[in-house]
Amino acid sequence: MKALENIALSMLDLVSVREGGSVAEALAIALRTAQHAERLGFARYWLAEHHNMAGIASSATAVLVGYIAGGTRTIRVGSGGVMLPNHAPLVVAEAFGTLAELYPDRIDLGLGRAPGTDQATMRALRRERAETADDFPQDVAELQRLLAPAQPGQRLIAMPGAGTNVPIWLLGSSLFSAQLAAERGLPYAFASHFAPRLVLQALALYRQHFKPSATLSKPYVVIGVPLIAAPTDAEADYLASSTYQRVLGILTGSRIGLQPPTENFLAQRHPQERAAIGDFLAAAVIGGPETVRQGLQALADATQADEFMLVCDVYDSALRLRSLDIAAAAVEPVAA
Repeated sequence: MKALENIALSMLDLVSVREGGSVAEALAIALRTAQHAERLGFARYWLAEHHNMAGIASSATAVLVGYIAGGTRTIRVGSGGVMLPNHAPLVVAEAFGTLAELYPDRIDLGLGRAPGTDQATMRALRRERAETADDFPQDVAELQRLLAPAQPGQRLIAMPGAGTNVPIWLLGSSLFSAQLAAERGLPYAFASHFAPRLVLQALALYRQHFKPSATLSKPYVVIGVPLIAAPTDAEADYLASSTYQRVLGILTGSRIGLQPPTENFLAQRHPQERAAIGDFLAAAVIGGPETVRQGLQALADATQADEFMLVCDVYDSALRLRSLDIAAAAVEPVAA
């Protein structure tokens, strides 16, 4: 059994636009949430890059990282992640190098190899470039060079960026990034908040093949955890109906803003829809304080993760903060 008090808590924010709300309100909620997470002692606050998706306002990820870092003091802030096929490595290095100069020792650069959008939007982002996910290892290596101290004779220098050594994390929902993170000796974050099926296989592969590097001496694993907590299991399940509605929208291609909770949402769905939502949220922890503690403990035992990256989409922003309070209390050491 892995003690919960040995697991760091962090948060991944999609910056959800609530039904009836605005983008400006979503951004303000994200900052308040980050400030609350900082007060709770969370390790980091990451923003996820998505494009052309109704209800998600995290497309300009580097801009948001600066916004959140500027409104907090100690918590690490970063990308979870930048979708590297959408960007030239030099542009990413300059953006995150600038952030690292503004907020020293607080910026993380999480990298993903999926486009984070549809093919038409990906073409719009990259214009005429033919970059694909298959170029990901080469792009990661280029970013590592650009963020390291410039070498004599180096012709391409990120300015700002060179010498900032912004920590690079590899993110993934399959075995590819697990293998690459192991080969490069980089920390690894698995996207079990939406694709939990391969989490145990990917983590085993990462740990088995990990090669110590100048960056990291031993494997470091983060897993995504959908979390909805409330004083009772019944209330948590009610609040989670906002997430259930979002997941069903993703599965059916109907993107909408974050919806208010609704009674008995799952019970009113077709069995196949309930099963699909359940598969998507197989790593979710939803319930009252004791259910949350048990759920987090079960994930800790199964994955031996070093860090939980919580994804907490509650329609009422105050109740979202309450969910984080309950999660933080669940991992505190039990008084003797």
